[in-house]
Amino acid sequence: MPIITVSMYPGRTTQQKEDFAKAVTKTAVEILKTKESHVIVVFEDNPKENWYLAGSPL
Repeated sequence: MPIITVSMYPGRTTQQKEDFAKAVTKTAVEILKTKESHVIVVFEDNPKENWYLAGSPL
């Protein structure tokens, strides 16, 4: 059962998340040869001030 976690800045709409989850699920089914009902997509909205690259804030 694939669990796919997506971390991103807050601000995406529910519709955008739903569209993305459907696209990711479809791709997981095709590539991983699993059932759609086995794919879980979890969104983690993290404020921009929590993101760092090479020790520096984004």
